Amino acid sequence: MGATTDIIGLVEDPRFRDHRGPDGHPERPARLDAIDSVLALHRPNFRVLEPRPAEDDELLRVHTREHLEVVSEAASRAPTQIDADTYVCAQSHEVARLAAGSTIDLALAVADGQVRQGIASVRPPGHHAEAQGPMGFCLFNNVALAVRALETEHRVERILVLDWDVHHGNGTQHSFENSPSVLYASTHQFPFYPGTGAATEAGIERGLGATLNVPLPPGCGDEEYVGALQRLVAPAARAFQPQMILVSCGFDAHAEDPLASMQVTGPGFGHMSAIVRELAEDLCDGRLVFVLEGGYAESGLRAGMQALVSDLIDRPLPPPATEVPPGSALASVIGAVSEVHAGHFPGLGQA
Repeated sequence: MGATTDIIGLVEDPRFRDHRGPDGHPERPARLDAIDSVLALHRPNFRVLEPRPAEDDELLRVHTREHLEVVSEAASRAPTQIDADTYVCAQSHEVARLAAGSTIDLALAVADGQVRQGIASVRPPGHHAEAQGPMGFCLFNNVALAVRALETEHRVERILVLDWDVHHGNGTQHSFENSPSVLYASTHQFPFYPGTGAATEAGIERGLGATLNVPLPPGCGDEEYVGALQRLVAPAARAFQPQMILVSCGFDAHAEDPLASMQVTGPGFGHMSAIVRELAEDLCDGRLVFVLEGGYAESGLRAGMQALVSDLIDRPLPPPATEVPPGSALASVIGAVSEVHAGHFPGLGQA
């Protein structure tokens, strides 16, 4: 891996708006209008990478051949739906390949040192997509595919995937739950769609301990999310020593999001970004990629992206350690996760 610069890599393209569903569907092209209204304010800080579609051999590192055929066939008879939540139009297959290939290339550019960090402003999202099929608005698992490319093409041996989307990333977890070389950490509303992500889901076989689920009850906000990152994710990351960090970056934990019941604010997302950025700077020479997942309130998308970009540009100090009041939701989740991972990571619960 080469030396990094101070430039932030960016993937964006008007074609990501060509994936469309029924009128009123929350995963809509206007989501990117909200994101772009923020990115437009910071153009001198970005190096825009040329998007390109993923090839079959890249997709097959994560997905089955049958999965690829399902997406292609559905697009050929579009508009239609693959499941109750996941739709396709005639352009969806092409756009999903573009999102996947562009995310792969951004991760490789960060690993190469061409850019210091990266933001993938792509859709459709990916973290629910399983090896064998699309799910939950997601067609191909962009982050999982980027991880496999880093392992295959750059021999990256330890990768942290942090998923702070409000929904648990079942597809990403299942892609790596048998792997000791990928630490998958997720903060998510629980119980909630898709029903996975209990604290006791800690990986299987060789990967036991390398899945760190932080299930949060409805109503949690900045205090709980920041505290969970400080006292659970950060100690686990420091013990794991990743060579690169990828964030499944959903903004649907925002207080105004219509699909969830969390209370995170724009400044809260900024604190979360600062914690993860400091981890990247301390552990892996700053190598960090944010990949857009959910977020269905345009106000939340704007606030979250503004906080994230401001953090990457200005690099403020992370927030001080969050207090953990006895009997609080944060104390409860720290206790539950620490009990599951007591033999895997030292220092859980400490900041």
